[in-house]
Amino acid sequence: MSRIKVLYAEDELFLGKIVKETLEGRGFEVEMETDGAQVAPLFKECNPDICILDIMLPNRNGFEIAEDIRKINDDIPIIFLTAKTQTEDVIKGFRLGANDYIRKPFSMEELIVRIENALRVHKENGVNTINQDIISLGKYQFNLNRQVLSIDSQDRKLSYRETELLKYLWLNRGDIIDRRDVLNVIWGNDSFFNSRNLDVYITKIRSYLKEDPAIEIITIKGVGYRFVS
Repeated sequence: MSRIKVLYAEDELFLGKIVKETLEGRGFEVEMETDGAQVAPLFKECNPDICILDIMLPNRNGFEIAEDIRKINDDIPIIFLTAKTQTEDVIKGFRLGANDYIRKPFSMEELIVRIENALRVHKENGVNTINQDIISLGKYQFNLNRQVLSIDSQDRKLSYRETELLKYLWLNRGDIIDRRDVLNVIWGNDSFFNSRNLDVYITKIRSYLKEDPAIEIITIKGVGYRFVS
């Protein structure tokens, strides 16, 4: 069986060496590039299964590289690595089609789990889940473009924010989802007012999904949520 090929863009040579050697030790094939301007050409050449992009790269940053890659292949999973913590950077990353976003410093176990999760979601759905029109959600069908949740020929029209929240939960299903990340991605900040809004929206979505007991939004006290379907 062929090994999973990872395209890894990182200009911190010491960190890059550790990540590359660790991933290779776990059976991955890794192509590493330190120059942002050379990542897209390398992508065309090596045809990877997943991309891991540091944001702060010389000559072309990770966001620009992701745009280049999405023009070539709008399907491949992309994970951003960054030391930046600004909310707008997280939001920009997801809007560019990122499948995940990891803040430095990180553990190698965390990175490997996130790689495996991104590949699993990609394999299950066959297309870029962010751009997919219709999602099978247990007994439900979730139409992203129409913002409609359907079951047994009954349609429920969702608001834009309900749609974005349910999509975010589904994209991260099975994982522990940090409450602050949900607030920053969906509302733009984690203010007290928005935090109370999130509670209301979670309650609404739970009620929308009550016809399928296999679907759960589990509250993890002090942390966030876990979406199970």
